[in-house]
Amino acid sequence: MKNIVITIPAYNEEKTIGLVINKIKSVMDKTKYKCKVLVVDDGSKDKTKEVAKKAGALVYSHPYNYGLAETFRTEMKKCLELKADIIVHTDADGQYLAEEIPNLIKGVENGYDLVLGSRFRGRIQYMPLTKRIGNNAFSRVISKITRLNITDAQTGFRAFTKEVAKLNIISNHTYTQEQIIKAVHNKFRIKEIPATFIKRKSGKSRLMKNPFDYAIKAWINLFRIYRDYRPLKFFGSFGLIFLGLGLLIGLYLVSLFIITGKVGHIPLTIMSVLLILLGVQVIFFGFLADMKK
Repeated sequence: MKNIVITIPAYNEEKTIGLVINKIKSVMDKTKYKCKVLVVDDGSKDKTKEVAKKAGALVYSHPYNYGLAETFRTEMKKCLELKADIIVHTDADGQYLAEEIPNLIKGVENGYDLVLGSRFRGRIQYMPLTKRIGNNAFSRVISKITRLNITDAQTGFRAFTKEVAKLNIISNHTYTQEQIIKAVHNKFRIKEIPATFIKRKSGKSRLMKNPFDYAIKAWINLFRIYRDYRPLKFFGSFGLIFLGLGLLIGLYLVSLFIITGKVGHIPLTIMSVLLILLGVQVIFFGFLADMKK
């Protein structure tokens, strides 16, 4: 029988973590699966650690609040130490339903390496409009990069094999998009299944300082991932912008000469040459990066 570890990142979640663990245990006890529940406490200042241990979970605590990505890296390290064959990742706030965890596990058993619980293929009880728009935008970008139809690249409800858990996540903020991109890059099989997302009962999420801070850092990381995994398109786009501007200025100067017969505008001429050279260089960098990818 496969060794299953259900892992939960938590920061100041004493009000919900016990209920989440008990619900997971109750659901999994009714299935054929035997599993362990691991909680990685990201430096909580409340009784998250004590409540999680009392509920029967294995608990590892960070001495300080390191953030979501570092917590995820710790989760993967500890899951591999526990010899997990299948890892299920869920949240500490109870917004994902424990009853749907077996669906994720079955997806892995059916031959998929990474199974995503998509809120946008399932049912969303409540999600702020700004977050919904942001999630859709992220998913479209990830779909473009991976050439897969990903509807929920931000979901924290997912199951995957130990091989996927070994992928090196370098992001300093969010793991969700990077894990998908690297799984595709390493030719792992990915599937989305419908998931239910209910309204959080205990206020705002504590794993993120605020939505704006999260959004800015996530976009920066996404920008870096695009640079690393689609370098020709990334550098080529910027190179073409510079090249196009340089050529437009050059065409303006040529047309000016044809119409008036005057030669001049030295600053514009220098700018045109510099933009064209810069554009060619940036495109060349893209080709070099693509060769080394």
